[in-house]
Amino acid sequence: MNNKQDLPWDNPRFRNWIALVRAEKAVVRELTRSLASLDLKIAQLDVLMNLYRHPGMSQHDLARRLLVGRSNITMLLPQLEKQGVLRREGDSRDKRVMRLFLTEDGEDLLMKALKIYSALIDKVMAQSSPTECDMLGNQMRRIEEMLKSE
Repeated sequence: MNNKQDLPWDNPRFRNWIALVRAEKAVVRELTRSLASLDLKIAQLDVLMNLYRHPGMSQHDLARRLLVGRSNITMLLPQLEKQGVLRREGDSRDKRVMRLFLTEDGEDLLMKALKIYSALIDKVMAQSSPTECDMLGNQMRRIEEMLKSE
């Protein structure tokens, strides 16, 4: 790239992609700040949400759903177990598999966190009409599918 014409700054795709990335970082920063009042991190919230929706999920399935390595999950689970928000149970059919469940405290924490998360989503998405929100969501799903297939 030794020619100014080759630089991407004026390309609308590049410029808008950078805007998307900056917006995502701002949302993550705000959500991180807001969840701190519950002593909860975003990765932990992801675990709680998935276990609420899919009780009894294995550690392997949770890692796959969150798009992280099993080692990441292995590091998160003891922290959440120590906090008393999840419990692990052996699978009766396969002793190598641990099933994951939220405790009552875990469900309570999740409900508090979801209020915070939902309020942030409402605040952010209020900048757009329902049609624009649908268009944005559809575009993001298309990007995900396109990159998944490559």
